Amino acid sequence: MQNTTKNTVEASFLELKNIGYSYHSLHGEIQALKDISFQVHEGEFIAIVGPSGCGKSTLLSIIAGLIAPESGTIVVNNPDGLLHYPKIGYMLQRDHLFEWRNVYQNVTLGLELNHMLTREHLDTVDRLLEDYGLDKFRYKRPDELSGGMKQRAALIRTLALEPQLLLLDEPFSALDYQTRLFVSADICRLIRAAGKTMIIITHDLSEAISLADRVIVLSGRPAVIKNEMKISLTLADDSPLAARNAPEFQQYFNRLWEDLTHENKKE
Repeated sequence: MQNTTKNTVEASFLELKNIGYSYHSLHGEIQALKDISFQVHEGEFIAIVGPSGCGKSTLLSIIAGLIAPESGTIVVNNPDGLLHYPKIGYMLQRDHLFEWRNVYQNVTLGLELNHMLTREHLDTVDRLLEDYGLDKFRYKRPDELSGGMKQRAALIRTLALEPQLLLLDEPFSALDYQTRLFVSADICRLIRAAGKTMIIITHDLSEAISLADRVIVLSGRPAVIKNEMKISLTLADDSPLAARNAPEFQQYFNRLWEDLTHENKKE
C-alpha cells in the first residue's frame, strides 16, 4: 500500500482573486459570489460542491470568460510564459449532440466551426474515438447511443479543440447511478492520461472525493469558500472506482457532508 494523491501538481497557472458577482433585476440585487479566491494548478483536478443555487455554475461561467466578474481578477501564469488566457473546454449537463449529424460529424463540429479541420486534428479525433470506445459508432446517430456513449462523444468534441482547462458542469447527472460510476471514472482516467487540468461541479460527494485532487466547498448565497480539502488516499489502485474503498474515504465524506448539511440548515 502506498500513500498517493491522484496527481502531482506543480505551479499555479490560474488564480482567482476575490471574485464577486451579483444578479440584477427590476426587483433588486442578489449577490451570488463574494470574495472567491483559489489557485488552479496545472494537471490538477478540482471539484466544487455547495448547496443548490449557491452560484457554482456562475463561477464556472466566469472562469470560462462567458461573464465578467463584478469584482476581483483572474491571474494567468501560462507554462509557455505568454500572456494569453488558457484555452477552455466547457462541458455542460446535457450532451447537446445534434440528431441530424452522426457521431463523427458531432465530434468534429467544433473543429469545423473554428476552421481547424486539419489532418493533424482529425487524427486526434480518430485516436480519441478509439480511446473512448466509440470508433465503431462513428457513423451512428446520437439516438442510437446510450447515455454514457453520448457523454463520451460530447467530451471528445470538447477535447478535439485541445483545451488547456476543462470545465465540467455536472456532466454525469443525467446518467443512471451505475452508468454514472463507470462513465465518470473512465472519462476522468482518460482526461488525466491526456494531462489536462479540470474543474468539475458535482452534487455527488463520493464523486468529488474519488475524482478530485482537491474539493472546494462553497457556502450558501452569497457563496464564499467555506472549506478547501486536499484529497490524499492510501490505496494501491488509484482509479476513481477503487478510491471509494480507501480507508480515508469515509472520513472525507463525513467532513463534506457536515459542511453541506450545515449550509442546508442555514438555507
